[in-house]
Amino acid sequence: MNIKKNMRTRGIAVFYRFLEFYPWVGDLLALLAGGLLVLAFAPFNLFPLAVLSTALLFLVWKSCTPLRALWRGWLFGVGLFGFGVYWLHISLTQFGGITLPIALFLNALFVMVMALYPAFLGWFILKVFPVCNKVRLLAALPAAWTLLEWFRSWFLTGFPWLSIGYSQLDAPLAGLAPLFGVYGVSWAVTFSASLLVYALLDGRQAWPVWPALLVLWGLGGVLTQASWTRSLEQPLNVVMIQGNTIPEIKFDPLHTQTILDSYLNLSRQHRDADLIIWPETAIPLFFHEATAIGFIDEVVQEAREHKTAFLIGIPVENAETGQYYNAVVGLNADSTEFYYKQHLVPFGEYMPFRSLVESWQKMIRIPFSDFTPGSKEQPLIKATRYAIGVSICYEDAFPDEMRQVLPNATLLVNVSNDSWFGNSIAPHQHLQIARMRALESGRYLLRATNTGVSAIIDDRGNIVAQMPQFQEGVVKAQVIPFDGGTPYSLSGNIPLLFIMFVCLLVGIVLHHYWYPAHHPKPV
Repeated sequence: MNIKKNMRTRGIAVFYRFLEFYPWVGDLLALLAGGLLVLAFAPFNLFPLAVLSTALLFLVWKSCTPLRALWRGWLFGVGLFGFGVYWLHISLTQFGGITLPIALFLNALFVMVMALYPAFLGWFILKVFPVCNKVRLLAALPAAWTLLEWFRSWFLTGFPWLSIGYSQLDAPLAGLAPLFGVYGVSWAVTFSASLLVYALLDGRQAWPVWPALLVLWGLGGVLTQASWTRSLEQPLNVVMIQGNTIPEIKFDPLHTQTILDSYLNLSRQHRDADLIIWPETAIPLFFHEATAIGFIDEVVQEAREHKTAFLIGIPVENAETGQYYNAVVGLNADSTEFYYKQHLVPFGEYMPFRSLVESWQKMIRIPFSDFTPGSKEQPLIKATRYAIGVSICYEDAFPDEMRQVLPNATLLVNVSNDSWFGNSIAPHQHLQIARMRALESGRYLLRATNTGVSAIIDDRGNIVAQMPQFQEGVVKAQVIPFDGGTPYSLSGNIPLLFIMFVCLLVGIVLHHYWYPAHHPKPV
């Protein structure tokens, strides 16, 4: 046993001596770790890589300067976001009307900016915790990573894509999501990585690592079987229409009537449904225009005759103010209700800093809409006998915003249009995010999209039914409304953030005051 330990210790010493002479190897490993992390997310779903890739990053951060840690963190981010969100250029070239070189430049610029988050994390950890000991590994790193992911989710409107917790939806750690949300799962992933690194660096004192990992992952596995919400007695027969309308023809007036007929005819084949859902901007007309030609009256007549409620994605214009909204309208025999999208996509649905970028926008000729965000105090849609929490497009990527409708909403509905990103990994990543929202809330989430992936997700985040991409058809299933709330849906991120701040502050105190006095030569 001592021989094996000595060999392992010598191997680690040789590894870090090698990195000292050839630091570019550590840089390359950081870039590789970021690229490998993408494989942990959908559609690949190799969830163990989330732990292994972050462990590799933590290893190459061990013995370097804060500036080198910043550089390696940035390279990790380039690998993660470069491979993980390469699909942004697709919408710019195919539907934005700009040339491929400019689209690739903008995509690369976005990746480089997003990579600043792990870059800052590396600099911060090596600056504040210069000694690689158990305090840095087990207290500071997982807490700082979690706080930075949360910060990224809202800073400058937020980009929560590729938060590492999403990679664990089909793993035991998913059981933590109803308690602490996706960022709680992110902490568990990075804590597991830190445990592995600590065991590798100091096997003599790190024997508790394996019981700790067993308890953490075992507890998560047990919690996946827990029920946090109560199912209501009467289920709903739900049908979601996937019209497979690509952007090139959607807003061409020559195809408008064909699109309207297609959605209505597909709906008429399922007149036994309690609820029929059409995706985001399924109707390429403003609501008042669709009303003027009698189309809305046709839908209401269907609802009245067959006791069916409709949720339809359609833009709405306020005739008095001239403002227009990305909206969902709820139609049944007795009422017409609206939900207006609150969290708009910058540069896609509105132009931030208009006065500064308007001339630049004209130069590169990117078309953009100028939607108005809806109020944050909108009532729930009650087109059926149950209250429905509606979100549009990537609003479901923001857990704090999604939980605002809870616990009153018994169902969650997300209408989206991922056709902007073609046959890339983006729609699969978006579906994975939606699954996490269902798990966090303990509610079914019904996801209707124009070209896929349309799916019905149960209260445990499992896909009950789905429609393949780029096909016209329906997703049909019996859906169970739920009452009550998970711990996360009731309290949000506050408990977790408090714990993370405490871990970080205690870690700073221990690292700089207590640890040097008691351990003059830490590992």
